[in-house]
Amino acid sequence: MRVIFAPDSFKESLSAPAVAAALADGWRKVLPNTEICLAPMADGGEGTVEALVSATGGAIREVTVHGPLGEMVAAKYGLLGDGETAVIEVAAASGLALVPPDRRDPRVTTTRGTGDLMCHALDRGARRLLIGVGGSATNDGGAGMARALGVRFYDGSGQALPEGGVALAGLARIDLAGRHPRLAATEVLVACDVDNPLCGPRGASCVYGPQKGAAPDDVAALDRALAHYARVVKTQCGVDMADIPGSGAAGGLGGGLLAFCRATLRPGAPLVAEACGLAEKVRDADLVITGEGRIDGQTIHGKTPVGVARIALAADVPTVAVAGCLGQGHEAVLDHGIRAVFAVSPDGMPLEEALPRTREFLEQAGTRLASTGPILKLLTKRP
Repeated sequence: MRVIFAPDSFKESLSAPAVAAALADGWRKVLPNTEICLAPMADGGEGTVEALVSATGGAIREVTVHGPLGEMVAAKYGLLGDGETAVIEVAAASGLALVPPDRRDPRVTTTRGTGDLMCHALDRGARRLLIGVGGSATNDGGAGMARALGVRFYDGSGQALPEGGVALAGLARIDLAGRHPRLAATEVLVACDVDNPLCGPRGASCVYGPQKGAAPDDVAALDRALAHYARVVKTQCGVDMADIPGSGAAGGLGGGLLAFCRATLRPGAPLVAEACGLAEKVRDADLVITGEGRIDGQTIHGKTPVGVARIALAADVPTVAVAGCLGQGHEAVLDHGIRAVFAVSPDGMPLEEALPRTREFLEQAGTRLASTGPILKLLTKRP
């Protein structure tokens, strides 16, 4: 019997590798002879680096980079087991968690630190960059990232533009001459956890700007600045990024990566699954167990459990999912390849009480799954 444990992290409590290990520990208590494969997953947001490094036998690199407000911070990225693929989380260097609530201001925050991480990886021989774009504090269209990679931005007087999204309203000229030379031979893949365009009512500024500290007037100014930026990029760089799904990710960083790194924007969950070889691991399995902290009606829109289930379904392998809690509309996942879904925490337990006990509850869930008749039937009868 072969079982694959391929969960995402349970936010605010356990990483994806820790979730997979806890479920497997519980399963082994009942069925100790099971062949178990731990394949922690992510969808491009927080936890992507750890999940992929764990799944591929890679290594973590720590670097000092520019934070969202320009100060120097310590940030990590991963080098995967192939020795050629670097995986970078925008949140590590340009994340909202790095900015105190009273200093959050997407008019001035920068993605420069994300570009610093990219440079570090390129300078050490990476030939493929996988960028997870969730959790940013920024709205600069990736201009800060591009600066770190050697691109220069000037206003109408020939002065260098300052950092931040609002400054892009004054952009007149883009100089690509100093762009990092290794970019031309490097594949850049962007794991998008959203499909928003750069500008407009569904764009980066309007949808995510308020979460990053933007007042209503700031939102309008940032949206105008990004629209102007997109026009200049189209004219001078030949890339029309304004309406491409995912270009609004991370405050427009998705669009910046597209324009200055010729990146490919892809949904995060399948991209991460591909990078860690999930399809190959699932091929000879009898059961796949996935999950995330909360499963609800949004889970079908690009989240890890459904992404895992689709890969397993293609191999004719049944999938069950676990969650810290089940929200409204969670039943929708049953129409997307998941055969059954379970909450691991007791009904009615307050979140603040459940979070510290997440590992305990996951281990218990693994034990229950291995003991449950309907689940065991899936091991002998494929869908």
